[in-house]
Amino acid sequence: MKILMVKFITACVIFLSFGHAYCLTIKVGTLAPDGSTWYTALRDMGEEWEKAADGKVNIRIYPGGVAGDEADMVRKMRIGQIHAAAITDVGLSSIIPEIKAFQMPMMFNSYEELDYVRDKLAPKLEQLLAGRGFIVLNWGDAGWVHIFSQKPVIYPKDLKIQDQKIFVWAGGTSNFNAWKAAGFHPVEVAATDIFMSLQTGLINTFTTTPLVALSYQWFALARNMCDLAYAPLCGATIITKESWEKIPEDLRPKLLQAARSNGEKLKKEIREMDNEAIKVMEKHGLVKQPVPAEARKEWKDMTEKYLYPELLANEVPQDMYKEVLGLLQEYRAQH
Repeated sequence: MKILMVKFITACVIFLSFGHAYCLTIKVGTLAPDGSTWYTALRDMGEEWEKAADGKVNIRIYPGGVAGDEADMVRKMRIGQIHAAAITDVGLSSIIPEIKAFQMPMMFNSYEELDYVRDKLAPKLEQLLAGRGFIVLNWGDAGWVHIFSQKPVIYPKDLKIQDQKIFVWAGGTSNFNAWKAAGFHPVEVAATDIFMSLQTGLINTFTTTPLVALSYQWFALARNMCDLAYAPLCGATIITKESWEKIPEDLRPKLLQAARSNGEKLKKEIREMDNEAIKVMEKHGLVKQPVPAEARKEWKDMTEKYLYPELLANEVPQDMYKEVLGLLQEYRAQH
């Protein structure tokens, strides 16, 4: 009887396998919460993929850090637990450190500068990532990083007082050392634990973009925002080369085009929404702290004196930094 049952189940499996269309599920991790702009963009991309592939490929999203912090997601991609992820420079730089050259504080002054430099270097970055086993589906950014704090921060000295405990990504040793060298009080915390860390007092200051602060409601526990565009928060959606090559070859160009179009649409939306996010938070108690010209100069001088040497010595490849700086100077000379 058992032998007959096994044969019956096997026959059913074979029938189902050949009787229905082949379908590949791509598991995608992201820190973005369910319902956020980034989540919606991933969902839309999944719908476009399913349509373009005639149901042969679909996307399953694991939002809100369900798959862990960005370092966890990269590790899980490498062992096949998930297949793709929408991550920031923090996760990307754990694969190729060259990405960090785009996150040097106080380097870029506008999105136009960022786009010019990144577009020029994108082929090289994609080649480096491919060499590590990852395919770039699209590039993006999440707005301009600002300092959010429980006490007002305008000048660097405001952030140096003993009870100002600033969040840095767990595992970011060079960032930790750089902030420490500048006289600040950094605390390493996983991004998934920021809200709890603000509640418990482990940290009381963090750096992120307005849209991220609003999406996660972190601003409710740190209602001062320093009106200083510290750096653009860059990122990308990537997929493992192994998973990409499981997709039928004739479908890949269609899916890549859908992903790139989706990324450009998202980038435009994010850039329009960043200022709107500030307005929404101000209606709910956020105080935007104006930063005068002399304060901006102090921040610039501080970053170049303390943060740059530490980052360039231990984290950011100097050749890539020089390329970024050269292209930035090229753009400024043209404009």
